[in-house]
Amino acid sequence: MKLGRLGVWNPNDRLTPPELARLLATAEDLGYSALWYPEAVGYEALSSASFMLAHSKTLRIGSSIASIYARDAFTARRGLLGLNQMYDNRFILGLGVSHAPMVEARGHGYDRPVPAMRAYLDRLQGNEDGADHWPVMLAALGPVMLKLAYARSMGALPVNATPEHTSCAAALMPAGKHLAVAQKFLIETDATRARAIGRAELAMYLAMPNYINHWLRLGFTPDELQNGGSDRLVDAMINWGTAEQVKQQIRAHFEAGATHVCIRPVHSNGDFAARDAMLRTMADL
Repeated sequence: MKLGRLGVWNPNDRLTPPELARLLATAEDLGYSALWYPEAVGYEALSSASFMLAHSKTLRIGSSIASIYARDAFTARRGLLGLNQMYDNRFILGLGVSHAPMVEARGHGYDRPVPAMRAYLDRLQGNEDGADHWPVMLAALGPVMLKLAYARSMGALPVNATPEHTSCAAALMPAGKHLAVAQKFLIETDATRARAIGRAELAMYLAMPNYINHWLRLGFTPDELQNGGSDRLVDAMINWGTAEQVKQQIRAHFEAGATHVCIRPVHSNGDFAARDAMLRTMADL
């Protein structure tokens, strides 16, 4: 499946169905190739995908990510194949191991991430003909999960990374695979305002051990991950500045080897006009 160059990443649980339909129409009209969405506290991943596929014509719709603890591999396989049969092969099943607090809150035990994902892929793909070519991608940050993503799926979906991380991930990527990097951004030149909005966006991630470990590997110190995150962390995770400054920051991922970047416009809750304006501004990337 071809991904195209630029997609949109959006937390769909913050939108009503009519609001989500309007976002899909906006992204499609602006020429984005894909819309990616997480599975957190809102809509279930596969039913959400069905709604979005039904309310779009050309967009690839990708889960980023669907938790392997939310449904068994048989259900995920049937959902993946069924959605693609029904909607012109436009669905990508992005899978992830989620985070221990979220998994345990559902009553599951949280297993070691890479063995758990490998076992899930074994059950998902089974002995099905052509399974190695199914549109599946993996949330991956560390080198071992990245290698698994490239070996067993279309490629990797890193979130909350930097161009330096993208370069390292691209160095591991075989020919023909995808590296789809999610990048949050905000067109705002006031540092105080930009960082306040950025800290609100990062708050949930700073409570997740997987991201804490990831940021420590990237060279951030434990102190920088306290009290909402340091300015350096916020600036690295949320691209902000003038439109041209933000475009250059996003281009840095392409220059580092990303094959696709899915951008997340960060805005005040409910300010869809600001979101759509930012998407219009960035569409020519």
